[in-house]
Amino acid sequence: MADNALLDEFSDALWLEDGLSRNTLDSYRRDLKQFQAWLEKLHGRELLAATHADLLDYLAHKVSARAKATSTSRLLSSLKRFYQYALRQNKISADPSLNIESPKLPRGLPKTLTEEDVEKLLAAPNVEDALGLRDRTMLEVIYASGLRVSELVTLKVAQVSQDMGVVRIMGKGSKERLVPLGEEALSWVRRYAKEARPQILGQRSTDALFVTGRAGAMTRQSFWHLLKRHAVYAGLRMAISPHTLRHAFATHLLNHGADLRVVQMLLGHSDISTTQIYTHVARERLKQLHAKHHPRG
Repeated sequence: MADNALLDEFSDALWLEDGLSRNTLDSYRRDLKQFQAWLEKLHGRELLAATHADLLDYLAHKVSARAKATSTSRLLSSLKRFYQYALRQNKISADPSLNIESPKLPRGLPKTLTEEDVEKLLAAPNVEDALGLRDRTMLEVIYASGLRVSELVTLKVAQVSQDMGVVRIMGKGSKERLVPLGEEALSWVRRYAKEARPQILGQRSTDALFVTGRAGAMTRQSFWHLLKRHAVYAGLRMAISPHTLRHAFATHLLNHGADLRVVQMLLGHSDISTTQIYTHVARERLKQLHAKHHPRG
């Protein structure tokens, strides 16, 4: 029962952080349940008591059962995500999945929105309503800056310099970065701060920039819900998460000629290889445009 409750917590955390689909979450859970059953049967241990050797033995067991490389890779991904989560939550003192390499597979491209899709999404909220104006401003800011959803919802008023047109972000690893907002997003921030935020707060006060009707900061879950609602209203058929807008931010910058190192800095990636995936997305988009519009495409 303890393991089942833990898997529930883990699934909820994945959904909130990455907006993963139900099918993906079910796959993660199925992988972990199978490992849980194997571990209990052979070693009489629960998930949190698994050792590095247990994980290697289980992967060897799957390979000997002729599991495909893609299945083994996904299984290891499930195990790594789970034990990284458990470590962050102080449920274990060491990650047993460390230094276990995944099979080399072709890297998939992240799904992204076209510039036309983004325009439709940005136009979806009703800006004549205070909450709609807040939503429009949040969408403008995340698309203009490429912030992680956790960075967006925890923004403080003091982190935004309206004079300089930048936001100051303390990202992963306590690394600070300054990210430009651009004139369009900045104009929405000014309008929201002047019109909607005081109306939503009333007589209450908080240092959070984006506030709810309860005068508190918005949660990641709440933003994910409002994003999904506006995407449906905009007629977008693909599944959208806050990370989709981060992908769009990076891809559209590269499509318009931005330097990869600049995009890396704006995203707050410590390793440029993490950013390089977006060059592939941009290249695919350019290929499509060439094929569609060039007379010899």
